[in-house]
Amino acid sequence: MSKDPRESARAAEAQAALDRVRRDSESLLGSSMGRAADHFGAKDAPEGDRIELWGRRIGRSLSLLGVVVLAWWLGHQLKVW
Repeated sequence: MSKDPRESARAAEAQAALDRVRRDSESLLGSSMGRAADHFGAKDAPEGDRIELWGRRIGRSLSLLGVVVLAWWLGHQLKVW
């Protein structure tokens, strides 16, 4: 490849366009569910730290349970059900 700065700028622009197409072509539900699975699976935990991994999984599961309980309580207070 040549070291021409215009070529590298065009290559970077082309790569950015391909990344945008890839990002925009994902379905909303599929990408959201994938991100949620990564979040609740604690994919962002440090490698090799099992305590941190399970602590994040348990904490995130309890927070989801808390949201469900609070939503139920709000519905009960508003006499929705």
